[in-house]
Amino acid sequence: MRKSNILFIINPISGGKDKMKIPALIDTYLDRSRFIGNYRITEYAGHAAEIVEETLSLDFDIIVAVGGDGTINEVGAKVLEQKKVLGIIPFGSGNGLARFLKIPMDPRKALEVINQCHITHIDTATFNEKVYFNMAGMGFDAHVSAVFAGNKKRGLSGYLKLGLKEMLSYKPDTYTILVDGKSYTRKAFVVSVANSSQYGNNAHISPLASVSDGLLDVCVIKNFPLYRIPVLAFYMLTAKTHHSGMVEIIKGKDIHISRPTAAAIHIDGEPFMMGKEIDISIKPLSLRVIVPLLS
Repeated sequence: MRKSNILFIINPISGGKDKMKIPALIDTYLDRSRFIGNYRITEYAGHAAEIVEETLSLDFDIIVAVGGDGTINEVGAKVLEQKKVLGIIPFGSGNGLARFLKIPMDPRKALEVINQCHITHIDTATFNEKVYFNMAGMGFDAHVSAVFAGNKKRGLSGYLKLGLKEMLSYKPDTYTILVDGKSYTRKAFVVSVANSSQYGNNAHISPLASVSDGLLDVCVIKNFPLYRIPVLAFYMLTAKTHHSGMVEIIKGKDIHISRPTAAAIHIDGEPFMMGKEIDISIKPLSLRVIVPLLS
């Protein structure tokens, strides 16, 4: 039986976690009867995508992103383009897509999933032509992501501290949202367009979302007084956000969002600046991903 060529792309800084033991884990636990394993370590932002481009001629069958949602996005966009198979070893702050796909947080167990090599197809989406797999959006979360990008203290605790600080001065915007031809005008704290159900850390913004239904979930977090933050957190952490009056969820395929000014957006947790007009669309079952074989 022909062995599959597999490349692990390791982001050494995602999530503020040490990944220097990952090469040894690969050497020890990768099933060498099925795979020829290699790995590369990224050195700067954008390097993961460059590595995938560089290795195009080497005929890798599977490319594994070792990092968080941002690393998965960078690697996955090229995997999608090249029609390869994506593997995931979660090592970020939130690991939203990996958690949704039931990929273990323990790297050794995640390697066991790679060894099983059970492949499924998932939807992908574009946000003004930028590909994403888990979550993209605008508003407060995008603003915090942009500020957090310059913060040297990575990880969940640093993000939460910064978020609480920024919340005191943040002013919601009014958005015009067109979903499959129907228009909605909403003053919102956050507008997230979800492919999977959660941001990460099991904080679910759209608990009924699916990565294989051909639909995106436009999640509007309404303007709310600060004292209700614990209520919103409760709904998210118990995956009951769809029962909350603080969140409106609109499902659709073709989405256009207009906002008052150009501002920060986030794509799979990574911040970008984008203009006032944003087009979002879905590409059903367009990416092959290795996921656990669940009984």
